[in-house]
Amino acid sequence: MNVEEVRDFALSLPGVTEDQVFGDDVVNFRIEGKIFLCLWLGHYGPGRPRMEEPHFALKLTPERNTTLRMEYGGVQPAYHWNKKHWSDVYYESGIAEELLKDWMRESYLLVLGHLPKALRQKYQ
Repeated sequence: MNVEEVRDFALSLPGVTEDQVFGDDVVNFRIEGKIFLCLWLGHYGPGRPRMEEPHFALKLTPERNTTLRMEYGGVQPAYHWNKKHWSDVYYESGIAEELLKDWMRESYLLVLGHLPKALRQKYQ
């Protein structure tokens, strides 16, 4: 996958919006205002390291994050997020596109599942 394919897939999920509240090189994807995926487009900013490989952060259960980090070198603890709940996924590291999409969908569903029932029902 490339950055546009990641963006297109995230936006294809029901009710997803995007914004850039953290700067021009970070795109957040939200469901009902809650971030489930954060896509880095480039440099972190002055005084912060440049990540050479394209990646995104996604929210998964702690157990799922541990499993994926053990199985895939392209899944690491998230740089700027709670490392227990968020992982950075280097999507050009050879991980199959279908797995990446499954993980993005899993993150979306996890965040959706924590919304109030009235909001969740809009997407069922």
